[in-house]
Amino acid sequence: MKTTNNAFLKPAVVAALSALFLASCSGGKEQGGAPAPGAPQAPAVTVQTVKVEELAMVAELPGRTSPYLIAELRPQVTGILTQRAFTEGSEVKAGQVLYRIDAGPYQAAFDSAKASLARAEANLQVARLKAQRHADLVKIEAVSKQANDDAQAALKQAEADLAAARAALDKAKIDLDYTQLKSPISGRIGRSAVTAGALVTANQAQSLATVQQLDPIYVDLTQSSAELLRMRREIEAGRLTASAKGDVPVKLLLEDGSEYSAEGRLALSEVTVDEGTGSVTLRAQFPNAKGVLLPGMYVRARLPQGTRSEAIRVPHKALSRDTRGNAQVMVVNAENKVEARPVQVAQSLGSNWVLTGGLAAGERIIVDGLQKVRPGVPVQAQEAAAESEAGASAAVAPK
Repeated sequence: MKTTNNAFLKPAVVAALSALFLASCSGGKEQGGAPAPGAPQAPAVTVQTVKVEELAMVAELPGRTSPYLIAELRPQVTGILTQRAFTEGSEVKAGQVLYRIDAGPYQAAFDSAKASLARAEANLQVARLKAQRHADLVKIEAVSKQANDDAQAALKQAEADLAAARAALDKAKIDLDYTQLKSPISGRIGRSAVTAGALVTANQAQSLATVQQLDPIYVDLTQSSAELLRMRREIEAGRLTASAKGDVPVKLLLEDGSEYSAEGRLALSEVTVDEGTGSVTLRAQFPNAKGVLLPGMYVRARLPQGTRSEAIRVPHKALSRDTRGNAQVMVVNAENKVEARPVQVAQSLGSNWVLTGGLAAGERIIVDGLQKVRPGVPVQAQEAAAESEAGASAAVAPK
């Protein structure tokens, strides 16, 4: 019975081993050929080929508008305000009367000074005749030298009195003119701080109204001193060619994002750094005939910094940050595998970043599908559509 059982077991073992061998061969063939059903596919990504180009760099700086000229109206004499001679918010001309102060006391002072001048002129005439007579008589010793000296001194005193009377008349005339407050500049006047009947005092702290000339208008901009130092280092290193000195054009972006129709010019660059903010103030001047720009508006200005001869542009979405916050892009190498590449970012250009290092011309960077890949993973790369060149002629520096 034992022998019979062994005879039946041997064919069964051989059959089982044969089945395992055939299954093994079949699995190996499937792995070596087409992928088995359900096996992971290489993710598809969109890539962009890196190009090196020359770009005009433009700084975009924040700023606020300020009047070209501003005049605060304050009375030069004390009195009761009798009239406000303008409409609040209207345009006024230089020399236009804006307020009138009660002129009665000052007219009286002017008339008194005028009479004092006439009296001084008469006294001078008498003193001059007396001095001439004494000068002739002292020669023949008809009068004493003391009397002649007194006559000559009286003449000089009369001349001084006349000069003082003339000065007093001029002062009275000035005070009388000050009873009419006139606009020193042409521009737009704001609201009045006083009304008729108010008592105003000479050189008071509170202004009665303010006149502002808004055409042209200034835009005061701020640029960080760190950005200026970075730009100077790049110019010294030859990576950036400075813009020509002289008439620097400036473009303006309004609060709603629209571009101001007129182009301005850089008028001033401060030579000191603000200790509180660490920034330098620049001032641009813009025409404002239509009155679009008003004092105090927040704007952004674009002005040229120079030309970068070897610049690389990559889309904003292609750049990411590592765990340390350093900028990097994902590169597809010759084996179609992903590599993380650290890069150096200089400026922003529309929807792109301008890089100064980390990439070379001809390399492929991933612009779409970053969420599906990681370094070392093989991918199926597809070239992105050609980028529109509209608006890509100038790079914008960060504020």
